[in-house]
Amino acid sequence: MRRVSIQLQVNNKSVKAVCPANATLATLLREHLGLTGTHVGCDTSQCGACVVHLNGVSVKACTVLAAQANGPEVVTIEGIGSDKLHPMQQAFREHHGLQCGFCTPGMIMSGIDMANRGQATTEAEVRKGLEGNICRCTGYHNIVQSILAGAGKMQSGEGA
Repeated sequence: MRRVSIQLQVNNKSVKAVCPANATLATLLREHLGLTGTHVGCDTSQCGACVVHLNGVSVKACTVLAAQANGPEVVTIEGIGSDKLHPMQQAFREHHGLQCGFCTPGMIMSGIDMANRGQATTEAEVRKGLEGNICRCTGYHNIVQSILAGAGKMQSGEGA
């Protein structure tokens, strides 16, 4: 198997890695860099548990080749909260937006992207924005409420 050398920024750190040419970004993050907060639930772009930010935009890391991420900035769930929780993480905690937690990293990363784009102002917007993110535990109500609250916190600068 042909291997590729990759250099990118992951969570504000310069990273160099060598991986198979067909490795996905999810594989690079989890298996080569040890960032296991990016969950893989389907490998087919259906569940959204692997959402990360690539140059500031949410992408499903199971559908991006690691070689495609050569050079860009990648932010994972591990990179959004430093010494304290990110406002979106706080909102998920306060509004009970998780149960088993498997989908939570992808939901939070998608929620941050929606908020950054100004597309998390109504329940309908959030529900539309979450298409492609599957939670098998909840009815989405608390997830939607968490994203709305997190977006409000982000906009007001609270918790940042």
